[in-house]
Amino acid sequence: MANTNTQIAPVDEMMPAGKLFILGLQHVLAMYAGAVAVPLIIAGAAGLTKSQTAFLINADLFTCGLATLLQTLGIWKIGIKIPIIQGVTFAAVTPMVIMATSGGMPLIFGSVMAAGLFTFLIAPYFSKLIRFFPPIVTGSIITIIGISLLPVAANWAAGGIGNPNYGAGSFIAIAAIVLLTILLVNKYFTGFIAHISVLIGLVVGLIVAIPFGLVSFSGVADASWVGLDYPFAFGMPKFEVGAILAMILVMVVVMVESTGDFLAIGQIVGKKIGEKELASGLRADGLATMLGGVFNAFPYTAFAQNVGLVALTGIKSRFVVAMAGAILVLMGLIPKLATIIASLPNAVLGGAGIAMFGIVAASGIKALSKVDFENNKNNTFIVAISIGIGLIPLVAPKFFQFFPDWSQTVLHSGITLGSIAAILLNAFFNGGNGAGNINKKESMKS
Repeated sequence: MANTNTQIAPVDEMMPAGKLFILGLQHVLAMYAGAVAVPLIIAGAAGLTKSQTAFLINADLFTCGLATLLQTLGIWKIGIKIPIIQGVTFAAVTPMVIMATSGGMPLIFGSVMAAGLFTFLIAPYFSKLIRFFPPIVTGSIITIIGISLLPVAANWAAGGIGNPNYGAGSFIAIAAIVLLTILLVNKYFTGFIAHISVLIGLVVGLIVAIPFGLVSFSGVADASWVGLDYPFAFGMPKFEVGAILAMILVMVVVMVESTGDFLAIGQIVGKKIGEKELASGLRADGLATMLGGVFNAFPYTAFAQNVGLVALTGIKSRFVVAMAGAILVLMGLIPKLATIIASLPNAVLGGAGIAMFGIVAASGIKALSKVDFENNKNNTFIVAISIGIGLIPLVAPKFFQFFPDWSQTVLHSGITLGSIAAILLNAFFNGGNGAGNINKKESMKS
């Protein structure tokens, strides 16, 4: 049984190895598609061979696992020690594609290493901004994160963008079966079974998808059993000022988004995230990104996809996600295992994604329930405008197309736009002070 010592916070709860593995695997399955998407895009832009692409994916999984272990377990003042998984940020895709075509992979890795060092050094200063994140700001950001992720789940459920049969009834039916399975498990079961409802839904979806011919294990036989990742496999890194500045801008966006994810998880697991904790988490982002450049990978950030899984399952232990990190390291070293897990169809992930990402948005709404809207009408404007601005890149992708190229990284991130809007609006209406925003009933509880 899990450790029930009441002196141990839920986030530090240790479980038997078997439960840790199953729950950790659930996290890996939930984030795998997002984890491998970026290396596939970059490999295509750089014109890599099939074997080089496979190496890049395994290098990414390996480093992703190291980054997750660093964040969840922590060393010194590095790592926030909450159940949050690390993955490649999509904010870096556009500048990395440009670098891949102009300077090759060494230019990408050089800029990634430099930007990681910048993030590591700036973390304690950036963390001082935590006072600008009262419940009205964090609630708005968490809601935006959830809503921004829902199109990803919807596209998965329809078969995945680029699929010639996108929107086919078979894809949507499978996604619906996965979602229904998750709901039924949560309604009729409790305890450990309820905690692995997403994993059960994914397994049921996989079984259902086989007769439709949507599951292929064709690449498993050809995949190697062992594939070691080693530093600078694509050559020594190149350092160019323009590329470094572009990646630093990406990492500023990453720090804003990671802050939102840290606060979201902190609220879900009941751990207060202050200046010290935020600095430790951002240092881990920086060090993980530096490791990414060394081990042929990319910038790393808190993966919002898994925030919903923590809320949905109610499992708050950071050691569960640490186990997920260990599994990712193993997958990076055993390509055959990674290929098997890659066989999970997009439609199956879509059904689970709708539940998980919806839960993230619901967590944001829950946070906003603590805000005093009755006695401070300006709070309504803060939430309304920040969410509205945050959703512009989602509902109108070409809205900012004529703005300067250097600004596109920020303008195409709804989470960053919404975060900045919420912070500025709260500062304008409430002087950046969160104390006056909290509902009196909630204030009395605390």
